[in-house]
Amino acid sequence: MDHPEGAKETGDVRLGFDRRVRLEFHGSKISSDAGLLLFRELDEVLGLHDIAGGFLRDTRTGHNRLHTLVGLLRQSVFGRLAGYDDVNDADRLSLDPVMRQVVGGRAVEAKAASASQMGRFETEVLAKADNRAALSDLSGQ
Repeated sequence: MDHPEGAKETGDVRLGFDRRVRLEFHGSKISSDAGLLLFRELDEVLGLHDIAGGFLRDTRTGHNRLHTLVGLLRQSVFGRLAGYDDVNDADRLSLDPVMRQVVGGRAVEAKAASASQMGRFETEVLAKADNRAALSDLSGQ
């Protein structure tokens, strides 16, 4: 069967997993969100979050910059994609090995953002009028 229209034009999209990550099935003992790794790799290939991060203005100062703006955006979006409706689960997810890979950067070796860090990011950075406008205009870019 042929690839859908458009695939012929762009060629195959190949995903390159981080070789440090080993996927084994052990139920949900370690993480129940391993499927997010596929979405994260696709995001990396397409550069969607990097594009969005280029339009957002980072208003954080001082020690509030532990994670990159794009990493926090990924944690916010992928958390919702995994079914977590708000940042209440961020403390638990900050230790989840899959979420740490999704966020990238320092989170891979340490931990992802906590509930308070995510709360500040979503209310003090994403909620700014210029950032809301930038995100809503991305499809027009």
